Amino acid sequence: MTQLSYKSAEELSKMILEKEISSLELLEYYISRVEKFNPDINAIIVKDYENAKNSALNADDALSKGIVMGPLHGVPMTIKDSYDLTGTVTSRGNPALKDNIASKDALSIERLKNAGAVIFGKTNIPYNLADFQSYNDIYGTTNNPWDLTRSPGGSSGGSAAALAAGLTGFETGSDIGGSIRNPAHFCGVFGHKPTWGLLPPRGHAAPNVLSQSDLTVIGPLGRSAQDLETGVLVMGGPDEIDGAGLKMNLEKPNKTSLKEYKVAAWTNLDFAPVNQETQNRVNNIAETIIKNKGIVNFEAKPDFDFIESMDTYASLLHPTMASRSSEEDYQKLLDKLEKIESSDNNKSTTLDPTHDSQSAYTLRKQLSSLRDYNMANEKRTHLRWAWHEFFKEYDAVIAPIMATDAIEHDHSAFGDRTIMVDNDERPYFEQIFWAGLAIASYLPSTVIPTGLSEKGLPIGIQIIGPQYGDLKTIGLAKLLEQEGYKFQSPDSYPD
Repeated sequence: MTQLSYKSAEELSKMILEKEISSLELLEYYISRVEKFNPDINAIIVKDYENAKNSALNADDALSKGIVMGPLHGVPMTIKDSYDLTGTVTSRGNPALKDNIASKDALSIERLKNAGAVIFGKTNIPYNLADFQSYNDIYGTTNNPWDLTRSPGGSSGGSAAALAAGLTGFETGSDIGGSIRNPAHFCGVFGHKPTWGLLPPRGHAAPNVLSQSDLTVIGPLGRSAQDLETGVLVMGGPDEIDGAGLKMNLEKPNKTSLKEYKVAAWTNLDFAPVNQETQNRVNNIAETIIKNKGIVNFEAKPDFDFIESMDTYASLLHPTMASRSSEEDYQKLLDKLEKIESSDNNKSTTLDPTHDSQSAYTLRKQLSSLRDYNMANEKRTHLRWAWHEFFKEYDAVIAPIMATDAIEHDHSAFGDRTIMVDNDERPYFEQIFWAGLAIASYLPSTVIPTGLSEKGLPIGIQIIGPQYGDLKTIGLAKLLEQEGYKFQSPDSYPD
């Protein structure tokens, strides 16, 4: 029987509604676990206990009157420290924002509260949400509950670590380069990167920023696929401006068994290699689908070149990330590029991760013109239509999300970092290709756990689907969860 701390949000809500436990009792239970286990993990870095206790009491009072607030009624949860939560700091891991106190809730947080969620804290992130690891100069380093010497991922690393260690009932993060899915994979939980724009991000931004940046999405993490669906349906839908003419009406899955699925399965690519254990997990899922009489094609791909698609993603990602920079940091980028341009060396503008001009390539992308960006957007639109045609024949793509299981902490300069893919030393950011497949074309992607590696670390695999097919990718995740691809807890954090 699953211990209380590791139950899904759906199970916890059911217990509250059936009055097996009160919201306040459950909140105090999670708080006790945070106080006991969080010091070693450092996942939860902002605590809002008193306001949460008031919210829990209100949820219990409402239930006593027969009022059910929503699918998260009374469920204690934490949120990534990039969302505004009234009266708490939203730092984004940036020391310049360490005193940035939110005066109101982000729209998605407001919706979670209206659905009954009790928010009691915030979880750690990297500087400006820009890393596969979660550490910063304000709150320090977050450790992976499966191995404290390793990263829980980033940028929603604190979110995934808190879930994996049973310190919270539910979580929500954000993703522009795998920042939901990479931590879900590293920590062995479920995570969903929604279709771009489906979940409005107002209040998930630097101070005074209202516009949604290209590629960036917010989305849920949980200990079950159903929790992901709940998160999408609760947080999703247009904001007040768009809501005057738009509404969310996602197509529900029309398949009830794996035998009805036809999927493509991708295991590895030469220019973004994946270790053998991760490849094996893609094969395992494919075998599970085939065993259930579904169809799997290992050769089928959309009609575009993968390297060109990666270059298009980089052409959109780097200027979007650079636009978050302060004036001072942006000027530093300009100064670096000027030095490069003054030299006859390092002039490459092609995508070649092994080339010694990779830093120059990235700088040029970061500082590209509006014309360059619009040209990349045109290429992206061709990618989107190619995916659209592909998903007329295939229901989903099963693929890796990262090249390896959780990496050891490495806080050296980005350009100095590498990862070992089996016995091959590879560039650190090369593996972003797998995350970028869905991001560049606005597609939904769901990560499911597949069990532990030989080192005892989780391995997750992503399910990519058609634009606005969020409930479809989550629906396939639900069926695979029934086949055993489900959350399992580490041994170090019992009741």
